[in-house]
Amino acid sequence: MKLQRPILVGGLGLSFSLWMLQNLHHSMVQMGEFGLLSLLALGGGLWLFKLNRTQDSSEVLNSAPVDRATVEGTIAKAEAVVNQLAQEAENHETIGTLREQVAHLTVELDRQEMIAAVTGGKSVGKTTLIQVLESGCCQNVETQSFPSVQFQETPPLFVEAGEKSDADVLTQANKSDFVLFLTTGDLTDSEFQTLQQLKTANQSTILVFNKQDQYLPDERVSVLESLKHRMPSFVVATTASPSPIKVRKHQEDGWVQEWLEVPAPDIQQLTQQLGEMLTQQGPQLVWATTMRKALLLKAEAKNLLNGTRRDRAVPVIEQHQWIAAAAAFVNPVPALDILATAAINAQMVMDLGGIYQQRFSLEQAQTVAGTMGSLMLKLGLVELSSKAIGTVLKSNAVTFVAGGLVQGVSAAYLTRIAGLSLVEYFQQQEVAINSGTALNLDKLGQTLQKVFQQSQQIGFLQGFVKQGVGRLLPQAQQPQLIESEITA
Repeated sequence: MKLQRPILVGGLGLSFSLWMLQNLHHSMVQMGEFGLLSLLALGGGLWLFKLNRTQDSSEVLNSAPVDRATVEGTIAKAEAVVNQLAQEAENHETIGTLREQVAHLTVELDRQEMIAAVTGGKSVGKTTLIQVLESGCCQNVETQSFPSVQFQETPPLFVEAGEKSDADVLTQANKSDFVLFLTTGDLTDSEFQTLQQLKTANQSTILVFNKQDQYLPDERVSVLESLKHRMPSFVVATTASPSPIKVRKHQEDGWVQEWLEVPAPDIQQLTQQLGEMLTQQGPQLVWATTMRKALLLKAEAKNLLNGTRRDRAVPVIEQHQWIAAAAAFVNPVPALDILATAAINAQMVMDLGGIYQQRFSLEQAQTVAGTMGSLMLKLGLVELSSKAIGTVLKSNAVTFVAGGLVQGVSAAYLTRIAGLSLVEYFQQQEVAINSGTALNLDKLGQTLQKVFQQSQQIGFLQGFVKQGVGRLLPQAQQPQLIESEITA
């Protein structure tokens, strides 16, 4: 393997030179079997603590009304991600479609027709309410700015064997300008959680207490008050399809005439609320919808870009993990391994940063590598990984004539964890981060734990150890591992 990177060449050369000197100086105190991994984690400093926190704008939406300029800025960011994808994956099959969607978002900012999603559980009256609204009972909803409102019914929520999951239904609802969420009583936990999700997505929602005529007057007031208490936003009561009531007419001769009469639908509160909302917030509702679509488009393009970058990053991680393994394996003195491994990890940080548009200086890369090592120590990952790898090696009856075998495989494993954690962390950030942008130490630690847990499956460890042994041990010793696996 050609090593054309001066950081790697210098670090490995210095490590080898000190190892040669160590052979002439027998009084150096031995650091123990896992000294390399402990010392590796030390050094660095607190550079990451001084950095500012970054956050992907697509993670949380502000519940405040959005303005046109903000939406246009979000569309521009989505377009930038699409352009970055086109630059790094020129022949990607989705580029044309994504660019068409960006152009459509700009046009949609001036859309005049309003779209309302009518959703809720099964048998809450969605279809009937739409029929009543479209029959002319909602004429007072129409305004000069928005002459028409299109009501779209979603599939029912909370159905176990439905064609669409609740997540799919909510995705459909969030493409509308506002949502009419129907319930026929006090909120269940599932209904409440769904409303919270709509709120988090910055979706304007009117909670409709439908079929109120099925309750006694006192009960009706109690349910309505409970709904307003749990959802202090817009709550209205309706009866889209009133139940027939018995009417009695007493004649002068004492004869009583009875018949069933169907009252007119009661949707006055709803139409009044709709009229006020569309008059006062019409453009903002369209902008908010466009904002959600722009964020979804940006997320889609970002996922595709992350996939392209990850395909380039994984070979880089694998190259550095085996260089780290070799450096730890050939040096019998663990205390000297830190020089080689720190240089390897710093070079890996720079290489991965280049792929994800995060440019690190040499000093920053060394500090990042050292700080990640410190995080691994604090989280107990060094000790856990060493014990797990040692257990796998012993269970396969591999001899320890090569004293650095555990250290070599462990160094490769932790280098891989560090690399994959950086990849996972970079994927969560905004695309095209400028040089010097901060890393969030807390989030990086959480990512380390997550990646480490995902890499602790016994099947993965056994495969990784076998691959490491194949690279570190002479082939004459490898049949012992294969034979032990057959007899196990």
